[in-house]
Amino acid sequence: MTSLFTRIIDGELPGHFALKDDHCVVFMTIAPITDGHALVVPRQPVDHWMDMSAELNAHVFGVARHVANAQRRAFNRARVGLVIAGFEVNHCHLHCVPADEMADLNFAHQQKDVAPERLAAAAAKLAAQLRSDGVPGAL
Repeated sequence: MTSLFTRIIDGELPGHFALKDDHCVVFMTIAPITDGHALVVPRQPVDHWMDMSAELNAHVFGVARHVANAQRRAFNRARVGLVIAGFEVNHCHLHCVPADEMADLNFAHQQKDVAPERLAAAAAKLAAQLRSDGVPGAL
């Protein structure tokens, strides 16, 4: 199964990455709800999060936890929401959304046509915090 995310992971399409390891990647969504909205995506093209092996599931959610801790500090937010919708792309992905209130998790508030420079800056900011936190794979 080749998905849009597989093409981003493989470098066929552009992506603004904050972390890469042997099992998953973290990159910024092109339609963020809030600044710093990132996706944690397994390299293996699994369609549904419940179909991941127990080991991959533990790794991906562990990375999401590191990402959320870094986002909270880097983007100065009260919380980070975790959303697994699974309808937009047939490749499992976890949305880590820096948030101060429930409205910050509303996909109706996705920003369109975000400048690549803004996404690159958010990825760099997140990657810097992940490196500071000592997270393996941080770029």
